[in-house]
Parts: sequence; structure tokens; C-alpha cells
Amino acid sequence: MSQKQYHVGIVGFGGMAGWHNELIQKIDGLSVAGVYDIKEERCEYAKSIGLHAYGSLEELLSDENVDFVLIATPNDVHKPIAIQAMEAGKAVVSEKPVTLSSSDLEEMIEVSKKTGQFLTVHQNRRWDEDFLTMWQILKEGKLGEVYRVESRVHGSRGIPGDWRKEKEHGGGMILDWGVHLLDQILYMMRDHKLNRVYATVTNVTNQLVDDGFTAELTFDNGQIFLVEVGTSNFINLPRWYILGQNGTAVIENWELDGKLVCASGKNETDVVPVKTAAGLTKTMAPRREDTIHTEALPVVKSNIRDFYRNVMKVLDGEEEPKIKLPEVMRVMRLMEAIFESAEKHEVVIFEQ
Repeated sequence: MSQKQYHVGIVGFGGMAGWHNELIQKIDGLSVAGVYDIKEERCEYAKSIGLHAYGSLEELLSDENVDFVLIATPNDVHKPIAIQAMEAGKAVVSEKPVTLSSSDLEEMIEVSKKTGQFLTVHQNRRWDEDFLTMWQILKEGKLGEVYRVESRVHGSRGIPGDWRKEKEHGGGMILDWGVHLLDQILYMMRDHKLNRVYATVTNVTNQLVDDGFTAELTFDNGQIFLVEVGTSNFINLPRWYILGQNGTAVIENWELDGKLVCASGKNETDVVPVKTAAGLTKTMAPRREDTIHTEALPVVKSNIRDFYRNVMKVLDGEEEPKIKLPEVMRVMRLMEAIFESAEKHEVVIFEQ
């Protein structure tokens, strides 16, 4: 546990910043020094719940009590605020996506190097228990050689009615949810090259930004990952669907409903055909119960507080950052490859 008491200044005090504030209150050694938002009503709300509200960004950055800055603004202003904060001598935690392009991120990394200030991104869904459970299934090998993993999040309300609908503010589902799902997969597959990317986007409820996308990612070991975000889905498909030579696993939702179904090793020599309206099929006939077995998910628990605990340890010089900037850059370039593939309607060669 960090011996120092760290104080964070929050820039942008919308819904996500409120979540951060509640989380920070539960972490020993960390507290909120104050907040700044360009909207006066948000500053007044901060005061009403007992937080200090700064009169300007400059006032927040000049406060010697602030050890690092959390940026929870619309996506398009992450970069200028982060650069200003680092040049003012503050470490920076940015909400995802860190910025809107890889070239922007290169500028931010250069400022981090020049100033010596720590810069990281709140990729909080690396701590999601559904993701960690999926990864554990792959590690255990009970499905045999896994050849396909499908990762989905579905909703039915379109894009929320705020800046996420607007291209100039970095809206759209690739930057909003894609950044999470892609980070999970690239983090898990960090020792493998991603060879090929093919993607399509949807504009069902919004013509200005993507309101959904599907991306097929092929890695150098032959594994294929399908990543999908939808906002017009009234029946949700599973959060995770994992296919191996000897079995299949499903994780239905964030509540971790699901199971593994694996071959038992017993040969099925006498397949009973299924009669359909148009004829018989052995290929699609269900397996006999004695040739398969069902297992519960190997649920992995986690604690999102570990993100901020790591930030404090990094500032203490005791740990490496759990979210590394080269990883963030890889995700940013992958999102750019998805935009390119969808626009050109072709496969993009990503890493060779």
C-alpha cells in the first residue's frame, strides 16, 4: 500500500467522473482534491456533494495539492487537456479513448517523455470478470485447441443522447465500446501478431457516426476473434462464445451465466438422424448425452480498485503501469484499421 496520500483533480464531472469519485472514496491513500467542469451546473453539483470546485482548469493545474489529473471529458479534448496538465507538472489518467488518432497519441507520448510525467488510460474493462473468465477458459484448455472467440455487447436504445452521437467530439461505438473490447483481446493476445482485419459498420439510428460495428481479427496462430457492438439489438447474443475442437463455452452476460460443454472422449458410432420438414440430417443431429459433459464456468474474481492502486504504485516508483502506452497505441491503430476496412470494404493487413 502506498505510504503517501495522493490527491486527484478531476476535469469533466459528468456521469463517468461521478463513478470515479465514488470509487476513489473507497481506496486507501487516494482522495479527490476537487473538480473542474466547463458547465457551471456540474460544478455546483460537485459542491453539493461536498467536493471542491475549481473556477478554471488553470486553477486546478496550479494547485500543488493535486498529484495527478483524471480527464473525464468528451473524447476530442482529452489530448489538449492532457498536454496542458503534463506541462504543468501533473501526471495524467485519461478516460478512454485516450484521443482520436494515433498521431495525436504520438504527440501526447512525446510530451510525457519530455516532461517526465506519467500518462496512462483508464482501460477498466481489463478487470471485467466475464473477460477474465473467458481468458481462464482458454488457459485451462478443456475445449481443446480454440479456433474462434466471439465477443459482443448489444443494446437496443441507439447511442446515448449526448456528445457520443457527434463525430467532432469523437462519438460512435468504435471509439466508445470498441476501444474496450479491442483492448481486452489485444491485451490477452499481446504475444501474437494480428495479421488481418476486416470490418463493417452500421448506421441504423445515426448517420453521422457508427452506431455499431463487426470486426473479424485473424492472429498469426490462426485464432479468429469476432468483435461486435450493436445498439439496435432487441435480442442480445451472448457476451462471449468460445469454440474449440473438443467443446464450446458460452458466457451469456456480465452476471456470468453460462457453461462449458465438452466431448467426453467416448466415440459416437451410431448417430440418429434428425428429421426436418425437408429431409433427414446426421450432420446437425444432437450428440448423445453420454458423449458430452457440462461444466460450470471457472469464474475469475477481480477488483477494479487495483487500477488506481497501480497508478499510486507507479508514482511511488514501485510498479510498472498495468496499462502501457505501446498497448494503448496498438489499440488506437487497430481502431483506425477498422475504420479503414469498413470504408474501403476490404481486408486490412495490420501486422506481419
